[in-house]
Parts: sequence; structure tokens; C-alpha cells
Amino acid sequence: MGAIRVDGLRKSYGSVEAVAGMNFTVERGELYGFLGPNGAGKTTTIRTLTGQIQPDAGTVRVLETDPATEPLETRRRVGILPEQGSPPSFLTPREYLEFVGEVRELSADRVAKGTAAWAERLGFESKLDTLHTDLSRGQQQKVMITQAFIHEPDVVFIDEPLANLDPLVQEQVKRFLVSYAAGDNAVFVSTHNIDVAEEICTRVGIVADGQLVTERSLEGNRDDSLLEIFLERVEAEETRDTPSLEHLGS
Repeated sequence: MGAIRVDGLRKSYGSVEAVAGMNFTVERGELYGFLGPNGAGKTTTIRTLTGQIQPDAGTVRVLETDPATEPLETRRRVGILPEQGSPPSFLTPREYLEFVGEVRELSADRVAKGTAAWAERLGFESKLDTLHTDLSRGQQQKVMITQAFIHEPDVVFIDEPLANLDPLVQEQVKRFLVSYAAGDNAVFVSTHNIDVAEEICTRVGIVADGQLVTERSLEGNRDDSLLEIFLERVEAEETRDTPSLEHLGS
């Protein structure tokens, strides 16, 4: 049984079908790249997998929990790093991470040790007691990375993990994600950055128009161009329902 299992997932917003019958499984030990252009349905899929929105149809399981009926249990057991997330402006990083620890029912000692370790790893020790309004966007992203991993979850969902980070920290985060997945965890990374996916992922699923159009293992296949595969499959999907020139205007 996979750490993440999705069968026939569908989600619409009015007349727009954001996810149109998604099927995939992610196993422990995998760093799975969910790759697609903006508007392909990646964020909607993550929000469904983490219990933030209800699916219209299909079956979703995360660590054998159902995010639709057990959203709190699912979110307690996973880590979530949203693309646009930021800590509350009226809290310091230390206060925010203490709050996260309380919500996740972690001991104060575990939160304190986790906060110190991640602040040192990502280089924001000097900012632990600074209000978030006075932090740069990159520093805020470091805090959000910490809250996603501080409880050492078995499954982590990440939407554009390297946003707003300087090159050095980007490299540190990439190495950490690879090692974390290898420790019998599942890391699910949603991105439109093909270079990042090709560098760190063990397997990728390419998404277009709300559907998974192909999956590919990158173990032993890194000499092949993921960019070429991506462009071929996405362009084929996006032009599939486009009328030919001879019918335009008829």
C-alpha cells in the first residue's frame, strides 16, 4: 500500500474542471515530482490530498487516512509547505514554531530542539525573536520549511520548495529533501521547475489540464531530457481538443 494513493480524483470550480480523473501512487522512499505548467491542477491536487478541500469524486488515501473525512488526522501526520504560505505577522519565528508544536501535540523540549536545529541548518538563528513583519520573504520561507518538518512526518507535501531562497540555501534544501525521502519517507514536490525535478526526484508525474499524462522514473534515466518529455506531453495534451485550422471560422 502506497504512502499516497489517488484513484479517479476529480475537482471542479463551477464549470472549470481543475482535476479531471487523476490516478497515481507514491511509495515510501520516493521523492516524487508533480510537474506541470501553472494552472495544470497541481495545487488543487495537493489541497485535496491534505484535506483542505473536498474532492468531487475519486478516492484519496494518505498514510491510510482519508483526507476528506479525516482532515485533522491527515494534517497531524503529514508536513505541508504551501507555495504562498507565510507565518502570522504578529509572531516571531520562535513563537510561531511553538504554536505549531502545540497544535501537533509535540513536547516543548522537542519543539525547542527542532527549532534550534533548523534555525542553524537554514541560517536564521539571529531572527528567531524578530517579528515576521521584519523578516525578508526568504527568511519567512525558511521558517515555513521548519514548520513542515519539525515533527518529522512520514509524508511531506511541498509546493515550489525553493521559492525566495538564495542559491546556497536552495542547495541545502535540495540535499535535505533527497536524504529525507531516502529515510523511508515520502516527499511529494509540486513544481514547474524542470531542472529541480530532474536533479532531485526519483520519479515524476507530468500533469496537464488536470490529468496525469505520463509518469517517468528518473533513476537510471537522467541522461534523457526531461524537458523534451515535458514539452512533448504537455503540448500534446493542450492541443488535443484544439480545433484544426481548417475548422476555424466554419
